[in-house]
Amino acid sequence: MKIFLLLLFIVLGVNAKNYTHKYTVRLFINDLVQKHNFNRSELQNIFSNVKYQKRALAVYVPSLRPIIKRPKNYKKPKKSGSWDRYEGWLLKESRVRRGVEYMKKYKSTLRKAYRKYGVPPEYITAIIGIESYYGVNTGKFPVFDTLCTLAFEPNRRNRFFRSELKAFLIMSKKERVNPKSIKGSIAGAIGLSQFMPSNYEQLGVDFNNDGKKQMNNHVDAIGSIAHYLKRNRWQKGKPVAVRVKYKGKRYNALPTGYKHKYHRSALKNIAPVKHFDYKGKVHLIKLKRLEYDELWYGAKNFFVITRYNHSNYYAMAVHQLAKKIKKSYNRRYAFDLNESLEYN
Repeated sequence: MKIFLLLLFIVLGVNAKNYTHKYTVRLFINDLVQKHNFNRSELQNIFSNVKYQKRALAVYVPSLRPIIKRPKNYKKPKKSGSWDRYEGWLLKESRVRRGVEYMKKYKSTLRKAYRKYGVPPEYITAIIGIESYYGVNTGKFPVFDTLCTLAFEPNRRNRFFRSELKAFLIMSKKERVNPKSIKGSIAGAIGLSQFMPSNYEQLGVDFNNDGKKQMNNHVDAIGSIAHYLKRNRWQKGKPVAVRVKYKGKRYNALPTGYKHKYHRSALKNIAPVKHFDYKGKVHLIKLKRLEYDELWYGAKNFFVITRYNHSNYYAMAVHQLAKKIKKSYNRRYAFDLNESLEYN
């Protein structure tokens, strides 16, 4: 019988680790008990059986990454620019089509979010489309085990993940859910909107008024994304970005990206390809294609999108996907003026 139990433990708990032996974990548990009224025995129970997430940790510890051997019939991919690859990944026609259907299905909720927060439905839809493919892929990693691994195994972001683990446990307690049952991304992000736990508490909203904030609920996710962008100073009715023209094929005259802002009057030999009614400073956003650099002006709302994900390419993908979804939606439902996504 003992041999059977030992084998069963090996099969079921091969990656299980007891984190209660770590001094930092004991301090962490003490803090939750003393300041947030947690039950000590319940915390000790879940921290004594953590499924070590090596794949998540490898993101921050390169030495843990496996050496991948290429198959004999491996074909080197065709040359392409970094934006060509990013665009091909996130702006496929299938993602646009699903976005149109998503916007049709949640039309009333998206319009409610627009009226309350001023964020157009196509941008909320685009973010959900990129983050979770409209709810199809909200993550397969156990959030508690992932955050625990990242919080207490040595890596450069221990402090950040410790705070996220704390926020996650507080959230689970408040919403009365089992923290071991929640799945998310490889970094511990949760739900349709892929909020990190700290953002969930501060910026998530109960948009369907059922007394809970649930990021796997489409209504709450839509409201929470709109609230997130509004809290980061989204400007209602203002543009996001416009493509510009310049001399040459590669642009290196000035630093580009959301960290740099310029008065348009100072940007010589650069002009929007179409009317751009915006008076504020702009960012120069460079998208690297194989044979040339695509250049854009990014307005304040472009910068706001980068607060969701600190990447110029991410924000541009959201912008372009939103535009494609809106255009396709209005073309498809143009026969019914009540369906048109025009808000002016």
